[in-house]
Amino acid sequence: MLKTSKPFEKVVIASHNKGKLREIAALLTPFDIEVISAGDLGVPEPEETETTFIGNALLKARASCKATGLPALADDSGLEVMALDRAPGIYSARWAGPERDFYAAMAEIERQLQAKGATDRSARFVCALALVLPDGREQAFEGEVVGEVVAVPRGKNGFGYDPIFIATGHSETFGELDPEVKHAMSHRADAFAKFVAAVLS
Repeated sequence: MLKTSKPFEKVVIASHNKGKLREIAALLTPFDIEVISAGDLGVPEPEETETTFIGNALLKARASCKATGLPALADDSGLEVMALDRAPGIYSARWAGPERDFYAAMAEIERQLQAKGATDRSARFVCALALVLPDGREQAFEGEVVGEVVAVPRGKNGFGYDPIFIATGHSETFGELDPEVKHAMSHRADAFAKFVAAVLS
């Protein structure tokens, strides 16, 4: 465990994704921890060469911790569509291309589902959260939210694939849900709750 007598006062979020930064900063607000992004510190994003969400999260956290000398928290997340053999998975961001065109990526998901004649639209969002400390200690946590994907994107809230994902038990996509509702039930919230229990409680 990485529990300390006093939570660290500052943490680098190893991401240049503004949507992720907003969500993680909001989750850390109750703990009075100063949040700074790797982008603001000029830390480049490392190439994601691992084959799992946790592997890529650790890779990013290690890079930011080494570059800044500060505790680093990294998130690697993505959408797995079961009928597409869990694609796009760890390649979720890359499906959107260098322009981060997630509407093109969402259209490609639908195109592939139609091409396969798939009737199973079940999917899950996965989030791996990794913490690396300057003394070399590190820990990772994985969360998920299950649901299904819809054919046509709906809603302007959230980011990434949120407009096509509906969590089980809901009728609105993550793109339509109030951000506070999404934050309380998302894959990121699930991983964050495990992080808090192990590190900040």
